[in-house]
Amino acid sequence: MSEILGTIRVLHVDDDPEFVDLSATLLEREDDQFAIETVTSATSGLDQLAETTFDCIVSDYDMPGRNGIDFLRAVREKDSDIPFILFTGKGSEEVASEAISAGVTDYLQKATKPDQYTVLANRIRNAVEHHRAEEQLERQSNRLNAFSLAFPDFAAIVDEEGRYVDILSVQKMRTCCMPVRRT
Repeated sequence: MSEILGTIRVLHVDDDPEFVDLSATLLEREDDQFAIETVTSATSGLDQLAETTFDCIVSDYDMPGRNGIDFLRAVREKDSDIPFILFTGKGSEEVASEAISAGVTDYLQKATKPDQYTVLANRIRNAVEHHRAEEQLERQSNRLNAFSLAFPDFAAIVDEEGRYVDILSVQKMRTCCMPVRRT
């Protein structure tokens, strides 16, 4: 599936430098399409977001200065759509509820299980795939709207992938495609 997605740029934010480096290594082993960039504070994360485009953010919750939810809120002020996964060892129902209210894409507790990075990699892939599909749908909708405004006497026929298949005049559509009433 990741071959279809291409490179997935992930910003991983965690105040534990050894953990974040190990996480990056293990995630990149899970999927060679991942390009993981790491920082050790929410402030550094915001600086990176100002300089670089990412497909997904993975953040710890319990960090000094600004916790993961405060970081999420700051990110949402600048980009309301980027997938944001809270990956934390200090989770609770209260933290999860607050994260959901702040617009988190996904919430995952750190674990000592060997498959935790497989799970995290799947969550990242799924979030990015969904986000890219939403963006593509919005672009297609904008193109169709622009077409209909520019050519109000024509209709575009598109396939499931958003490619234009045919363009018909409204007059032609009335004669060939409208049901005929018989009395």
